[in-house]
Amino acid sequence: MQKDCNQVWQNCLDFIKDILPDKHIFETWFVPLKPLALQDDTLTLKVPSMFFCEWLEANYINELRAAIKKELGEGGKLIYSTVIDSSAVGADVKLPSNDRKATQNKSTTIPMNMDTDVKGFPNPFVIPGLKKIKVNSQLDENYSFDNFVEGACNRLARSAGYAVAQNPGKTAFNPLFIYGNVGLGKTHLVHAIGLETKQRYPDKTVLYISAEQFFQQYVDSVKNKTTNDFLQFYQMMIDVLIIDDIQFFANKQGTQDVFFQIFNGLHSAGKQLIITSDKSPAELSGLEQRVISRLKWGLSADLQVPDAPTRIEIIRRKLLKDGIDNVPEDVIEYLAYNVSTSVRELEGVLISLLFQSSINKSGITIELAKELIDKFVKSSSREMSIEYIQKVVCDYFSIPISLMLSKTRKGNVVAARHISMYLSRKHTQSSLATIGSKCGNKDHATVLHACKSVQNSYDTDKRFRADLDEIEKLINE
Repeated sequence: MQKDCNQVWQNCLDFIKDILPDKHIFETWFVPLKPLALQDDTLTLKVPSMFFCEWLEANYINELRAAIKKELGEGGKLIYSTVIDSSAVGADVKLPSNDRKATQNKSTTIPMNMDTDVKGFPNPFVIPGLKKIKVNSQLDENYSFDNFVEGACNRLARSAGYAVAQNPGKTAFNPLFIYGNVGLGKTHLVHAIGLETKQRYPDKTVLYISAEQFFQQYVDSVKNKTTNDFLQFYQMMIDVLIIDDIQFFANKQGTQDVFFQIFNGLHSAGKQLIITSDKSPAELSGLEQRVISRLKWGLSADLQVPDAPTRIEIIRRKLLKDGIDNVPEDVIEYLAYNVSTSVRELEGVLISLLFQSSINKSGITIELAKELIDKFVKSSSREMSIEYIQKVVCDYFSIPISLMLSKTRKGNVVAARHISMYLSRKHTQSSLATIGSKCGNKDHATVLHACKSVQNSYDTDKRFRADLDEIEKLINE
């Protein structure tokens, strides 16, 4: 008596359901498979897409083989058919990988003899002409944790990122949302997380992609009617997804819809998401509330402007990496104190300085550094910092900054401390509390008293006025 293909497949499903550890796996990967025909001992199954069958091939082939053998016997065969909508045939499938060519396949069937040794026989779930997908992570190996300079400005984000790399998808930091202004190290940090993850878990698939690139892939998938393939690629193939500059999704309804689906699929499967932006989730405009809500699920960590010691260390690390040891310490400090708002701009000025020195066959000097900063650094980037003011004041009085920040009450040290507070209030946007915290952990009342004291001395003491005028002149050079 001829068996019915629907009944045969239903029996196979019952068997597979009993041996799988998770009901969710069964409903996700086996229920969508549909029987098309049964001829002799050969069952034909329809699979939703090429990505779907790639996943089955990699994860559940043994369960399928066992079910077919049980139901059809030792001579049972399986024909595996994947159907692509006819309107899409001939169009390219765009994938976020440089290692895989765009591929289109018509309905394809491959016979599989369940008797055959799997090692000596092509896997029936490999579509002809389609090799195993190898996703190019797009990670930059120059951006590792080894050369990421940690400071108070980025300690939370760096620590959370390292924790995620140690156990992706299993921490409370999912998604990990990293935000901050341009040039503060967001891209470096997420690349470092991706590289560390790959080092610890070589079998996990990590993908870094800019929001703009993701948007273009989505547009192409809509144009080519391959949106399902686009969705399934991200949901099935990726273990750690890193999307840079998500603010680019603003007012792009379709992109937000597909991102929302991908986010839900990855998160529910225990996969890791890492997102960067120039603003916190609450400050993002042009994004749907449901998307913003998802971005708030995990940890949001900001990157702030690095302080002077961190900027000095960034320069030193950069020089060490490039094997350069002829930059004087005073030049390093001058760069760090005068380029204070962007790590990217700081590194750019350093590169320009080294290049100019090489071209002119001259030494690297303060004068050359000043010339380059005046020429290339935007005035907004040269906003006065408290640290820079402290350095100029301490250099003028020939005392170390550490002494000025101590609790000593020596006259010249107190004068330097008070002048630093006064000039910080005059030349920066910092609050009294911030100035006090950076001038020896003083409170705002102490700062206010110091400012009044300096103003009184300036009005009544000619020598003090001359000193203060000279210090201001040095600051504004």
